[in-house]
Parts: sequence; structure tokens; C-alpha cells
Amino acid sequence: MRMRLVWWGFLGWLAGSAGYGILLRADEPRKLPNPTRFESQIAAFEREDRKEAPPARAIVVTGSSSIRLWQQQTPGVVDDLAPLTVIPRGFGGSTMHDLLYYADRVILGYRPRAVVIYEGDNDTAMGISPEEVRDTFVQLVRKLHGQNDRMRIYFLAIKPSPKRVDVWPKAKKANRLIRDFCEKDRRLFFIDVASPMLDESGKPKSELFLSDRLHMNRKGYELWKKVIRPVLLKHERDYE
Repeated sequence: MRMRLVWWGFLGWLAGSAGYGILLRADEPRKLPNPTRFESQIAAFEREDRKEAPPARAIVVTGSSSIRLWQQQTPGVVDDLAPLTVIPRGFGGSTMHDLLYYADRVILGYRPRAVVIYEGDNDTAMGISPEEVRDTFVQLVRKLHGQNDRMRIYFLAIKPSPKRVDVWPKAKKANRLIRDFCEKDRRLFFIDVASPMLDESGKPKSELFLSDRLHMNRKGYELWKKVIRPVLLKHERDYE
């Protein structure tokens, strides 16, 4: 028994001296997807920019597939948010970590006056905790404000969807954490696109979604337009 205690004491000392904390953990840290899986999509944006330079001091609208599909529709995000000048840069399947990784190329490279962000949907679906989603958003905010400390940042609430009702409680918590963070900074805005997407029983309205039960149809984007556009016009019209 004494030998076993000495052995565990040695392991504890070894862990502490190596900078891993007091106790050794048997479980390995969760590995995030490699952001470079989006390199071809980001490079495609850059090729577009070389053909036609995007407008300066515009509003970048970026995030996962909900943004990518919005920019592919007719009318799309550019028309829905007019007369504001926006640069759509959604890349489907992305997470908050991916956006942080590519922030220099999909946001800061355009030197925007403001940015609209939709991330967290895929994060919570793949098991990333609400706290980590919030913490990564905080890192992203600090990075963006490192270039322009007056940049306005609009976060679109993680939406509910019929396909992901099982992780909706975690998404709601992530929304709450990010909303609380935004409320402490006048440059940050939390836009609640999620609540209007729920019916009276608190379930996602199925009529807003495509057959995959995850992505929105035009009716869903009309709802988003109704919620998002007034907020942006209020704060961004004078900068056009």
C-alpha cells in the first residue's frame, strides 16, 4: 500500500512539474476539426476579390452555411440588407474556431466598418461546449478590435432547427452566454433571430426549413430579414 501511494505521489509531482496541473487526466482533450479543410473556399473568395475589388468600409456578413445559402439565393443577403453595402463571406460547415482561424482573410482583409457573424450552430452539434463557443467568440472580438477598436460586431443568435432539437438546450445556453457578453460592450450587438423561429410550444417552426430540416427556405430568410435589417439600418445607415 505504501509503495502505491509513493508511486501516485511521484506521478502527481511529475504532472505538476511538467506544467499539466496537479493531477494526470486519462481522457485526452477533444480535437477540433482542422480549419484548413476550408482552404479552397477561402481561396475562391480571394480569386473573386482579385477579379473585382470589394467595396471599402462595408459590412462583412460571414459564418456557416446559413450565411452561405443566404448569399446564394435570389434575392439574397445583398438585396435583403440593401441599401447597406455588404460583403457576403459564408463558408458552410464552419465553426467559431474556423472563423477565428480565417478572420484575417474573410473579415479583416476587407477593413470593414462592421461585421455580422453567424456561428455556433455546427459547434454545439459537434459537442463543443457553450462556454467554449462563447470564449472563442471573445477571442474573435478581441482580434477584430485589434485592427479597428470602433468596429461594430453583430452576432446572430444560433437558430433552432427540427434536425438539431436534441442540442437546442446547449445552443440556447451559448446564446445566453454570448448575449451577456455583448451587453457589456456598446460595440457589440446580439440579434435574436432564434425566438421568432419557435412556435408557441417552443419547437422550431417546420415551415421555415428545407426538406433537410436544418437549413432555411426563403420564408426563413424573410423572417431573418425582418429581424436583422432594422437593427443594421439603425446603427449603420449613417456610415453609408
